[in-house]
Amino acid sequence: MSTITPDDVRALGGSDEQVEQRLAAFARFSASPPPSVNDEIWRYSRIDRLDLDRYALGATQRTLDAPGGLESSDAVVAPLALDPFFDELNAACSLPLVLRVPAGRVITDPIRIDHVVSSGQVAFPRLIVEAGVDCEVTIIETYRSDDDDDAVVIPVVDLRVGPAARVRYLAVNELGSSTTLIGHVRSSGDRDSTTSLGTISLGGSYARFRTDAVAIGQGAATSQTALYFADGTQMHDFRTIQAHIAPRTSSDLLFKGAVNDTAHSVYTGLIKIGPDARGTAAYQTNRNLTLAKGAWAESVPNLEIETNDVKCSHASTVGPIDAEQLFYLESRGVPPVEATKLILAGYFSEVFDRLYAPADLLDELRARIAAKLARVRIEQGVV
Repeated sequence: MSTITPDDVRALGGSDEQVEQRLAAFARFSASPPPSVNDEIWRYSRIDRLDLDRYALGATQRTLDAPGGLESSDAVVAPLALDPFFDELNAACSLPLVLRVPAGRVITDPIRIDHVVSSGQVAFPRLIVEAGVDCEVTIIETYRSDDDDDAVVIPVVDLRVGPAARVRYLAVNELGSSTTLIGHVRSSGDRDSTTSLGTISLGGSYARFRTDAVAIGQGAATSQTALYFADGTQMHDFRTIQAHIAPRTSSDLLFKGAVNDTAHSVYTGLIKIGPDARGTAAYQTNRNLTLAKGAWAESVPNLEIETNDVKCSHASTVGPIDAEQLFYLESRGVPPVEATKLILAGYFSEVFDRLYAPADLLDELRARIAAKLARVRIEQGVV
C-alpha cells in the first residue's frame, strides 16, 4: 500500500538515534496489516479507496509563528498505538516539530502552524507538545491545498499536558476538494490539567480526524469540540475516545455537522471509564443535519464503564432541519432559502462559542461556511 522504502526513511536525515527510531517505526508499519472497512475503527470509511502507491514521499510547506525558545529538535517519538498502520508510517516518515512550554509560563497569543500540501505527494507532519507544570498555551494548526491538488496528508499530534497545565489545540482543515487527510490527535492530561481539543473541517475529498483525549491524572479535565460541513462528494469522518484512567476526572464533547448534496459524514465516539476512575463525569453529544436527499450521516456513540460512582451521558441525532423552525421564520416573511441559512448559522454558533481562536480566524471560517451555505438548495421533504 506504499512505495516508501527504508532508504527513503534514512534519507530524511537527523541524528543516528532519530534514524534508528524511524527505521524501527517503519519495521512496525511494514508488519502491520493495512486498515480495512471490516475493522470496526474504519467502519463506514473510504479507506479502501486510498492508494498510497500513487504518491511520492514529500513534506508540507510549514510556517511557524511562535515565541522564541520553545522549538526543539529532540523528543521521544512514541507510537500512539490503536492505529498502528498510519501512526507508525508517520513516525517513520516525519521530522517532528517539538514545542516545549516551560513550567509556569503563560503564552497569551496563539501559536500558529500552517501547512500547505503539494500535489502528487504524501506528507507526514508530526507535532509534539510538552507542556510543563502550570503553563498555558493555545496552538492552532491549519492544513491547506489548492482545489486541484491530488495529495495526501497524514498528520499526528501528541500533546503531553503536565500537572495543572492548560492546553488548547485547534486543527483547521481548509484543504482543496482533491486532497485526502487522515489525522490523529492524542492528548494525555496529568493531575488537575485542562485540555481542549477543537476541530473545524470544511475541506478535503476524504477528511478523517481521530482524537484520543486521555485523563491520566486525578482531576484532569478534557473537552472536544468539532464543526464540520461537507458538500459535493466530500466525506468527513470522526472517531473519538474520551478515556478516563484516574479518579475524579471529567470530559465533555460536542460535535456538530451538516452534509449537503451527496456528501457523507461519520461519527463514532467512545467514553471509556477505567476501573480506578471513580467520581468521573463524561458527556458526549453529536448532532447532524442532512440538507439534501442524497446526503448521508452516521452517528454511533458508545459507553464502556468499568466502575460505579460516575456520571455519563451520550446523545446523537441525524435528520433534516426542524420543520417548525422553518415555518416560524417563513410565517414572518423570511424566504425559505434565507430561513435555512439563518437556522444553520445559529446551529453552528454554539460550536464557535466554544472555540479558542482569534477573531480574524473565526471570521474567515464563518465566511467559508457562508460560501457553503450559499450553495444549499431547498428540496421538498429535506429542508
